[in-house]
Amino acid sequence: MDAVSDTAPPQAFTGRFSVAPMMDWTDRHCRAFHRTLSRRALLYTEMVTTGAVLHGDRERLLGYDAVEHPVALQLGGSDPAELAAAARIGEDLGYDEINLNVGCPSDRVQSGRFGACLMREPDLVAECMAAIGAAVKVPATVKCRIGVDDQDPEESLFTLVDLCAKAGVDTFIVHARKAWLKGLSPKENRDVPPLDYPLVYRLKAERPGLTIAINGGVPDLPAAMEHLAHVDGVMLGRAAYHTPEVLGAVDPQVFGDGEAVGPFEAVESYRPYLSRRLAEGVPLAAMTRHMLGLFHGRPGARAWRRLLTVEAIRKGAGLEVIDQALAALEIAARSREAA
Repeated sequence: MDAVSDTAPPQAFTGRFSVAPMMDWTDRHCRAFHRTLSRRALLYTEMVTTGAVLHGDRERLLGYDAVEHPVALQLGGSDPAELAAAARIGEDLGYDEINLNVGCPSDRVQSGRFGACLMREPDLVAECMAAIGAAVKVPATVKCRIGVDDQDPEESLFTLVDLCAKAGVDTFIVHARKAWLKGLSPKENRDVPPLDYPLVYRLKAERPGLTIAINGGVPDLPAAMEHLAHVDGVMLGRAAYHTPEVLGAVDPQVFGDGEAVGPFEAVESYRPYLSRRLAEGVPLAAMTRHMLGLFHGRPGARAWRRLLTVEAIRKGAGLEVIDQALAALEIAARSREAA
């Protein structure tokens, strides 16, 4: 595996700004790309179930590149012993944090008794976190919703947090929406339930000893900075994925570290990773699909997306596709200046 535990820079580990775990999106190639834009943002894997960790193809599911640090492994499950075993595997592979998913609302997740439905079983979540915490030395954290279905969010959120805190958890990432497990699709659950940021702010105010990060509906970096006046951390999801240029300003604006990274610089930084993976037989499209939104709003963005979408899937496609897409951007920029 590419994971090397002693390559993680401890001083870089932080949850002040993170990119959300997103199924089918935040794979190892996405995370390596996002790392070219921010050295400090905490990156998360897609959720991996305990069964997959214990019995599946670990290289495919858990392999990552050392450039990704700091990187957290998000687990899905509800059996304390299995979660502890999976957490140990994650720690052995060098992950900087083990996170339990208590927020995913999909039917498949519910049928497996993990994700958001666990908001109804806070005692079990606390038991799971106690088992994880006893199994690993890296931080063990919880990502949750404020409640599900007809729960009172003030009661469900605070109960879950307090029980987990007693079990030794000190860091929570809260998606500031309920999840409606009946009647809404996973996609609708990301938009339809109303956001309740003040409740998460109050959680931090009334539990000042805990580290609280907020997630859900954060559209850009200015909005993230506003949240940081109330909580310890902010997690961006779709905004970071669809408009990744936003990540380029994270280090100087959120951490006061270094200078902003522009999209052209990010492409150049990503080239060595692309070259290594291409040499291993990874299809170009598997990596460039995460770059489609990089030039969002800029002249030539449409041509960039089209070339990467169409040309990268061709057999044997290589870095020349990147060069073609960059050339299209330059042509568009010159045309704009001449107009």
